[in-house]
Amino acid sequence: MTDATHTPHHAPKGRRAGARAGRKFAADGLLRGRFAGGVHPALDAINRSLDVDRRLWAEDIVGSLAHARMLGATGILPAAAVKRIVAGLRRVAAEFDAGTFAVKPADEDIHMAVERRLTELIGEDGKRLHTARSRNDQVATDLRLHLMESGEGLAVAVRDVQAALVALARRDGRAILPFYTHLQRAQPMLLGHVLLAYVELLEQDRRGLRYEARECPLGAGAGAGTTFPIDRELTARGLGFDGPSRNSLESVSSRRDATMFCAGLAACAVTLSRLGSDLVLWTSREFGFARLGDAVSTGSSIMPQKRNPDGAELLRAKAARVTGDLSRLLELQRGLPLGYHKDLQEDKPALFDAEDTLGQMLAVAAAMLRDVAFDHARMRAAVDEPSGYMYATEAADWLVRHGVSFRAAHEAVGALVREAESRGVALEALPLETFRAAHRAFAPDVYAALTAEAAVAARVSTGGTAPANVERELRRWERELGLAPAGSGAAGRSPARRAARKR
Repeated sequence: MTDATHTPHHAPKGRRAGARAGRKFAADGLLRGRFAGGVHPALDAINRSLDVDRRLWAEDIVGSLAHARMLGATGILPAAAVKRIVAGLRRVAAEFDAGTFAVKPADEDIHMAVERRLTELIGEDGKRLHTARSRNDQVATDLRLHLMESGEGLAVAVRDVQAALVALARRDGRAILPFYTHLQRAQPMLLGHVLLAYVELLEQDRRGLRYEARECPLGAGAGAGTTFPIDRELTARGLGFDGPSRNSLESVSSRRDATMFCAGLAACAVTLSRLGSDLVLWTSREFGFARLGDAVSTGSSIMPQKRNPDGAELLRAKAARVTGDLSRLLELQRGLPLGYHKDLQEDKPALFDAEDTLGQMLAVAAAMLRDVAFDHARMRAAVDEPSGYMYATEAADWLVRHGVSFRAAHEAVGALVREAESRGVALEALPLETFRAAHRAFAPDVYAALTAEAAVAARVSTGGTAPANVERELRRWERELGLAPAGSGAAGRSPARRAARKR
């Protein structure tokens, strides 16, 4: 056995060079008091998380400001020290905000980077900030603060997609197309009803992205609490939580909030994936129901005629990435004993990737929906196509309304469909005597029920595709979305960044 820095002479040149570089240990950091020398570069590389958690700088500073003020209010730190800490943290926030914050080799993560820079700016008082807290409760608090903002921003993006769907429903909603079960034509439906179905699905998803900050972990310490007389209620209220967490060990051990939030991201991604699947089908030559604009279509490297719905296809593919991120979070925690473990450092890559990916999906979905044209005639032709027998249910319902049991009606109309297939004609093209041979209750006015307009108009039950229903729901959604006009987004500074600058 050789030690980790030794490489045999027969090793490739590149490996020998890497081994020599490995002897240059990383610089000492804030946490090396118990150890002699620096960190081995291999450990430093896998242990370092600043590239990932740097995006939490605003949350880290907001949490630190609240913690510092609490330390002053309880007399744990003198007022003068707290004043210097608050001023220093504001300077650090300004550097991050301006993009001038300089990372140093010893900055293992965002928490150490902020504390290191604060100490450089204000001296010894910067080292007092970490009194009565641990990185364990600090990172748990930062993460929950992040979830508040992320949920708000993504919810706005969901509204943007909903607004695009509602605009389409207003423009094209009275067109009639088949809806499908088992990917087979089933019954006539208004396009507006289909589009509003996605609006409803996205509304459920939007609610799932709403993170309610209930319990604040700050003050839990490493997991056992702290010996200092801190005021956790004051800190929690200052950060917008309902109150402090009730169990210090649970506070640092749990990533349930992030996991459930990621589950909401995954659910929304799955909805967008289904929308993508419909767009892929609708824009195919086989369906021909819709055409995407040039800006949201792609070509082929070899076939000049191709118009590919890559954005819609990627909605499906990216959904798999988001659901994979959720699986990563779940697997990360499976089998972990209670307490903080370095495994939990991997929560943020999964969560941030899911957030970023869903944000991209929402943006491309909105873009495609604002640049799509529907072919009303092609959709109607799919309804009227004779071999689809789209009005079979209407014929069965007509019998039921005339006193026939549904099962008897179902059997009679099934026989009619079989007869129409054998003759190669549409169901409604069969003569009345054939209808009456299937069931004596049929009368001439059955034909009035066997049209696309009659089929959709008859669906008057709550939630049905009747034009009056669709119009009512469309107006409701137009009112609902009036405060979130299409094109609005999470532009400008986030609340945490504003707070980090002002507090």
